[in-house]
Amino acid sequence: MTVRDIRDLLETQPTFAGLGADELDVIAGCGRNVHIPAGTSIFREGEAADTFFVIREGRAAVEIRVPQGGSLVLDTLGPGEVLGWSWLFAPYRWHFDARAADDIRAIALDGECLRDKCAEDPRLGYDLMQRFAQLMLDRLQSARVRLLDLYGSRERR
Repeated sequence: MTVRDIRDLLETQPTFAGLGADELDVIAGCGRNVHIPAGTSIFREGEAADTFFVIREGRAAVEIRVPQGGSLVLDTLGPGEVLGWSWLFAPYRWHFDARAADDIRAIALDGECLRDKCAEDPRLGYDLMQRFAQLMLDRLQSARVRLLDLYGSRERR
């Protein structure tokens, strides 16, 4: 796919809605299309966070390792959702694990490339920071509701 094709795909994604053609072109220039087979580890806690993903098809499970062994699914993300924000914040390390719950088709965006573009264009950087801050807030609220459901159901027992 070309940068233009990636730009067209990004334009339809909620996180990038309303960005101008020039901004979308800059972001798309840092992207490539990827296929991630079901069951594949996408990233692991502590690894370098140098990429993030816009999911086009399939689902990704965001997980945390638990002391008893294994992992706990914190969230499941699907088409139109962004996987990963650690690329944006130093020290650029993942804070969670992610794996492909299904076969995934996604746009992988190079975090370092995009950070460099944001440094060159602070307006773009500010706009992306606002968008990712909202994304983080939405995910935190979602996790809060899930925790209330989980622990609230235990309280009723």
